[in-house]
Amino acid sequence: MTLQPLATAVHRAYTADLDAEDFYRMLRLRVDVFIVEQECPYPELDGRDLEATTRHFWIDSADGYVLGYLRLLEDPDGTFRIGRVCTAKSARGLGLARKLMRAAVAEVQHAPAVLAAQTYATEFYRSFGFAEDGEEYLEDGIPHIDMRREPRRRA
Repeated sequence: MTLQPLATAVHRAYTADLDAEDFYRMLRLRVDVFIVEQECPYPELDGRDLEATTRHFWIDSADGYVLGYLRLLEDPDGTFRIGRVCTAKSARGLGLARKLMRAAVAEVQHAPAVLAAQTYATEFYRSFGFAEDGEEYLEDGIPHIDMRREPRRRA
């Protein structure tokens, strides 16, 4: 795939507001990165994408590919869960994951947020105010660590 100029916008939508083609393009990137590239067969489609409060953030290329993606879940206790943060192999190094994380953190800044980081990415998540919350563990053969960000107080 040859990259076309990037769209600058981070798109955000609840699942109910997505059309099938956009949703498919997002899921395809997730499968390409987490299952194919990382050679990690796991249940990528976990049912949480269909929850009423699930939000999807993504960045498209000019030619219609999803180049970056993350999912924002809302747990019953009001904690937000950021996950499935990924960038297409052809678009890495362009700061897309950082742009997506900024958008998600801005949306949840007054609530606690958690994520399960692949351990190589802990510094990246620390730059958004996340701190390790527990011990390293293996998930599907990949080292992870839970991280948490406390809410900012309202002025």
